Amino acid sequence: MGTLDKPAAGKTASERLVSIDALRGFDMFWIVGGEGLAEAIANWIGGPTKEFVREQLTHADWAGFHFYDLIFPLFLFLVGVVLPFSLGKIRDRGQTGAAVYGRVIRRTALLFFLGLVYYGFLQFNPPEQQRYVGVLQRIAVCYLFAALIYLNTGLRGQVIILLVILAGYWALLGWVAPPDSSAGDYTKEHNLSGWVDRHYLPGKIFKDYYQYGDNEGLLSTLPAVGTALLGVLAGEWLRSQRARWLKLLGLMVAGGVCLGLGYLWGWWLPAPYQFPVIKNIWTSSFVLWAGGWSLLLLALFYGIIDVLQLRAWSVFFVVIGMNAITIYVAERILNFANLSQFFLGGIAKVCRDQFGAPVQQVILAAGALALAWLLCFHLYRQRIFLRV
Repeated sequence: MGTLDKPAAGKTASERLVSIDALRGFDMFWIVGGEGLAEAIANWIGGPTKEFVREQLTHADWAGFHFYDLIFPLFLFLVGVVLPFSLGKIRDRGQTGAAVYGRVIRRTALLFFLGLVYYGFLQFNPPEQQRYVGVLQRIAVCYLFAALIYLNTGLRGQVIILLVILAGYWALLGWVAPPDSSAGDYTKEHNLSGWVDRHYLPGKIFKDYYQYGDNEGLLSTLPAVGTALLGVLAGEWLRSQRARWLKLLGLMVAGGVCLGLGYLWGWWLPAPYQFPVIKNIWTSSFVLWAGGWSLLLLALFYGIIDVLQLRAWSVFFVVIGMNAITIYVAERILNFANLSQFFLGGIAKVCRDQFGAPVQQVILAAGALALAWLLCFHLYRQRIFLRV
């Protein structure tokens, strides 16, 4: 997240972990074409594989968790992981508070503005037709609060704030009743978070996922800050002077603990203590469950890339991860699927006639992904990064 820049030649980032960029790229891979390619391959294979892949690459309808429900929280988690490296180095250089806070505010404002543009701000639609919340806006808000917490608290304070956020959100939804329902109602139609969005969220509500509220709404942004803060704790652990194998073990243990607590809170505890795992309202159990998987994925990438130093395979993902926001916005502007049809439509048609329609789908999906990757690769070679 940040300004468009060209790093000076010869400048190195000794603290930068390749695993973080690679994991961010792995996350974005599914958004910019990996999902379509995986589904096309699964359709080609057919049978149970087709149904399993299709299910995992769609969001859970309400309560529950699929692989695709991890994409956004993993990105927010990584936003937090990077903070101790980026802001920590600034503090280490002795820059003043005004410079640090100015950097945070500028980056927040830029990302929030990009989010507005992403949802049609430049079309000058009536205010009630503009979406003021969304993926990029939530990232901006979570980055802002996670950065402020990091800059003004130590490890103990960050843990306490995280616990307060998780417990406070549970108490809010569990004990405060919306006017049209009762306290502790976590259904689509009657939960408190959705009621607040319907009555107080300006602009339009994005109804494709959750028509009774916005899946990036007002109240649910609070626990999303907790997701970023969990990433801050992981980043501080990785930036410490501990041995690499100890850091790897710590990430694995923390991931297991979060998964255990998320499972207990989301599925095992009886009412009224249970807080179901629901992405659309970002329940506290969802923070822990998705955070646990995020920690384990970070441990996997960190162990292979930065501990074992097996890095060659990761270049594909690093290229995407270094310009994650750029390709996210570009994917909205450029229709990579149409471009793939333009360049590969003839080849895909010949393959369809020879081998069947599923092969045609695979070729076109692979082409769309390749075009998105090549754009990232061009920016990577030119050392132009919209930093995240």
